[in-house]
Amino acid sequence: MGFIDVIKERARNNKKTIVLPETEDRRTYEATAQILKEGIANVVLVGSEEAVKKGSEGLDITGAVIVDPATSDKTQGYIDKLVELRSKKGMTPEQAKEILLNQYLYYGVMMVKMGDADGMVSGACHSTADTLRPCLQILKTKPGTKLVSAFFLIVVPNCEYGANGAFVFGDSGLVQDPNPEELAAIAASSAESFQLLVQEEPIVAMLSHSTKGSAKHALVDKVVEATKIAKEENPNLKLDGELQLDAAIVPSVGSSKAPGSDVAGKANVLIFPNLDAGNIGYKLAQRLAKAEAYGPITQGIAKPVNDLSRGCSAEDIVGVVAITAVQCQAED
Repeated sequence: MGFIDVIKERARNNKKTIVLPETEDRRTYEATAQILKEGIANVVLVGSEEAVKKGSEGLDITGAVIVDPATSDKTQGYIDKLVELRSKKGMTPEQAKEILLNQYLYYGVMMVKMGDADGMVSGACHSTADTLRPCLQILKTKPGTKLVSAFFLIVVPNCEYGANGAFVFGDSGLVQDPNPEELAAIAASSAESFQLLVQEEPIVAMLSHSTKGSAKHALVDKVVEATKIAKEENPNLKLDGELQLDAAIVPSVGSSKAPGSDVAGKANVLIFPNLDAGNIGYKLAQRLAKAEAYGPITQGIAKPVNDLSRGCSAEDIVGVVAITAVQCQAED
C-alpha cells in the first residue's frame, strides 16, 4: 500500500467534512467524484445548483452537499460573524454580504469557522495569498503557534532515504525569508506535521550550503542561530544543523561530515533556509526523482485549511483532501 493510500484509509476511518469552494474549476468536480467514490471525506461545494450542475456534467458527484451563498439560511449568520470578527478593521454588514456572496473562499472559511465544515482545500485557481488571507483574518493562528508556515509532503519512489522515501520539506510554500526565530518555529511545526502524517519519529535537519562550519557567511549564521533556538525550545526533538543536504540524508556522508550527530544521515524533515531553496528543492524532487509532492500544506492555522499548486491535477486535490481530513482528525 502506497503512502497516500494509507492516508486515505486513515481519512475513511473517521470521515470529515471538507469544503471545496473553487466550483469554477473542472478539477474540483473530478476530485469530488473520486473523493466520494473512495469514501475519503464528505464534500461541500460552494456555488449555485445551476453552476455546479453545469460544471460537473458527466461526473457522478451524488452525495456532495451544494451550498449556495445566495440562498443558504446560514449566510446571514456568517455575515453577522464576519462583521463581528472584522469590526476593528471597519467591516460593515454591506461589505460582509458583498464578500460572502461573491468570494467563495471567504464563504468556505466561514463554514469552517462556524463548525459547518471541518476543513477546506483551495488554490487550484487562486494564489496562495488569496487562499490564506481569509484564513488569517477569520481563523487566526493556532494557540501556541508563532507563525503560519507551509510544507510539502514528498514521497520519493524506491528511495532508501528518509522514512522509506517520505519527507517533509519546510517551508516550501509560504514564508519567504524567515529569521532565526521563525526558522526554528517552522522546524517545530514541520516535525509535528511529520509525526501526524507519517506516524514515525521526526528527525530534523536544518539545511545550509555549509556543514558544521565548513563555510562562513551570514546565511550560515542564520541557520546556526535557528538551530540553537530550536534545540532550546524543543529539547526532546531530534534536530541538528547546519547540514548540507547530502550530510543530512546519506548515512556515509553524514558520518563523515558530521560525526557524532544523531541526525546526520537519517533526516526525514528537511528545513530549508528560505523559500527560494524550499521551492526549488521540492520541484527538483518532484520533476527529477518523480516524487509525489502534496502541498503546500499549511501548519499553524487554528483549523485545517490547505493550499494547492495552481498546476495541480484532480488526483493531487484528492490527496490533499485526504491529508486535510487526517489533520482534522487531530483536532478532535
